[in-house]
Amino acid sequence: MVDPMHASSETVIEVRDLVKRFGQTTAIDRVSFSVAAGETVSLLGPSGCGKTTALRLISGFEQPDEGAIEIAGESMAGKRPYERNVGMLFQHYALFPHMTVAENIGYGLKHRRWRKADIAARVAEMLGLVQLQGFENRWPGKMSGGQQQRVALARVLATSPKLVLLDEPLSALDAKLRDELRLELKRILTFVGSTTIVVTHDQDEAMSLADRIIVMNRGRIEQQGTPDEIYMQPSTVFVASFIGRANWFHGRVSSGPGDRYSRFITQAGSTLAICGTKNPADGRWSACVRPERISVVAPEARADKPGDNLLPGAVVDVVNLGSEFHYVVDGVEGRVMVVEPNRRGPRLRKGDRVSLFFHADDCVVLSQDPG
Repeated sequence: MVDPMHASSETVIEVRDLVKRFGQTTAIDRVSFSVAAGETVSLLGPSGCGKTTALRLISGFEQPDEGAIEIAGESMAGKRPYERNVGMLFQHYALFPHMTVAENIGYGLKHRRWRKADIAARVAEMLGLVQLQGFENRWPGKMSGGQQQRVALARVLATSPKLVLLDEPLSALDAKLRDELRLELKRILTFVGSTTIVVTHDQDEAMSLADRIIVMNRGRIEQQGTPDEIYMQPSTVFVASFIGRANWFHGRVSSGPGDRYSRFITQAGSTLAICGTKNPADGRWSACVRPERISVVAPEARADKPGDNLLPGAVVDVVNLGSEFHYVVDGVEGRVMVVEPNRRGPRLRKGDRVSLFFHADDCVVLSQDPG
């Protein structure tokens, strides 16, 4: 197995200016990205954004109208799926129902004319990797969804493909099993050092599996970066809205009180401190604050330090989700969501008067009129 800590920095796949049209619809519009050896990248976006089309182009099930795809430095132009050193895990696994688990996992090896003894050894190795020892003679139809997913992954990894493609790999599972297998999938991919592209619309799946996320919208790349960069430093209103939850304050940027902070005047007339400087003439602005970055404090609290923001309000709803509380607070800026961990101590109740506290560092100010 490959030690991911010592994986090469070589580029395994490079996509350049990819375009794919279906009639009058442009599904992929000048998309470019690369993936390094041992890296897991997620293509994330809503339905119809082009992520699945991109995966089909990489795998060879579709051909691009323009642009280039190179895998391990070799052009994929005109190459059929079986001519590419790519392993693909489909959304519904596509296991052969008339084959045992061992036969399913060894299917690709058999077609590569491996010796029977080598196939048996490799199948045993893969079963150990996905923790299904003793399931060699089981029929797929007699297994749970989670077990079938593991068999399908073992079949993909058995041939040691240069690139692994995962198409919504956990979407067919129930929520609890999905959470459990997400961690297991991450463990397996890290252990084998696979170079992987994961297509998903599930933000939690992308955030937990990927080293880097490529957010797509309407056939284009909106932003790419680490999960932390995408979540905490979104570059567009779309990315901030699509990834996680967000509270929005709409308004305009005014002159700043100093070098570090500027003023943000909301449509409701509140003044917020924001970091950095924005050109007031640039148009309309929106300030995004994540719910977990806001604290609920006493109504008499004061903003004593530069960059502190306080907004008065009243609690109108309390949702207990076990590990955390969601508070909905109504105020002059409308309804604001606050997420706090479930700790010992007094609970807020509906009707409680409070202040919402957050710092200028917690605000991401984005243009509503992207150029």
